[in-house]
Amino acid sequence: MEIIRREGPIPFSRYMELCLYHPELGYYARPKEKFGQSGDFYTSSDVHAVFGRLLARQFEEMWRMLGSPDAVDLIEPGPGRGLFAQDVLDWAGKKFPAFAAALRYRMVESSPSLRTRLQERFTADSRVTVYAELEPAAQDCGDHLIMFGNEFFDAIPVEIISEQGELRIGESKGEFVERWTEQSRQTTDFLYRFGVNPRPGERIEAPRQANLWMERIAGAFVGRRGFALFIDYGYTREQQIAGRHRDTLMTYREHQTSPNAYEAPGEQDITAHVNFTALQQVAAAEGMVSLGLVTQSQLLLGIGYETEFADAFEGCVLPQEKVKVTLQLKHLISPDGLGESFQALVLARGVEKEVAAGLSGLSF
Repeated sequence: MEIIRREGPIPFSRYMELCLYHPELGYYARPKEKFGQSGDFYTSSDVHAVFGRLLARQFEEMWRMLGSPDAVDLIEPGPGRGLFAQDVLDWAGKKFPAFAAALRYRMVESSPSLRTRLQERFTADSRVTVYAELEPAAQDCGDHLIMFGNEFFDAIPVEIISEQGELRIGESKGEFVERWTEQSRQTTDFLYRFGVNPRPGERIEAPRQANLWMERIAGAFVGRRGFALFIDYGYTREQQIAGRHRDTLMTYREHQTSPNAYEAPGEQDITAHVNFTALQQVAAAEGMVSLGLVTQSQLLLGIGYETEFADAFEGCVLPQEKVKVTLQLKHLISPDGLGESFQALVLARGVEKEVAAGLSGLSF
């Protein structure tokens, strides 16, 4: 509140940024566990290692489409505690030794506490480097690049819009209060190109900062060949026009959800659904080709089809182990679980579209 008292009402995106990324008081800076059963939310990697194993198989296929180069860099922004990276590295080493020998894994994590945790976890693995920013990570990469993000874009700050204008957060008597100001030209342009205008009594998000991130990501591919894969919950503009995915802002704390972003600032995660139409168009404007937008179910089914999901069941001995893994796999691909909630955006640069479109993850 000191910033608001000093500067006056701030954009909601600034408020969200401070809640999540303040170096001392932000949600991701706090030492409290955020992931898994003891945290605030689950990711697909928390469900079962097969998520990372299947994506390792997809990354290896991308590497072969790039000509099996001697070196390939994989950048993961927002790697969390590194569980996904560990699964990918372990499975690549076990199943795809040539790919594993070429792989250099670069993580980009803005949170100092999470960055320290990652460095400690991977201190003995020379293939892994942890960065605070994307650009230095990209500068250290070679000619072949794979970019992967799981639930990365949903945590990027958004603007909130209603028929009253654009939301600002003020303070009165020690409490956060909402103020509305005239909608900015940048937000008007964003909604005209990628979204919809709010209906009376309705709020929607304008994830303008996500577009800036996509520009930075696409910039990492300039002069390089490679693929980008982002998995998140989100929508297309057509779905918004149809009345879906409006007012998607949500908080997560101890596996409980709430639409109240002011209840425990810095102590709860804040997310919003991802505008995939905007990301696709921005990526295209920056020279990348959109290969497809599929559900997580379609992606994983395509990757696992040929091997009948042997990646999931390897190591299972007892029948009850197989039953447990079956249920975990079902949660990842079922419409009742995460399979239809999450979308996967696949992009490429410097790869023939006809060749790249043959990725197994796009076959369903």
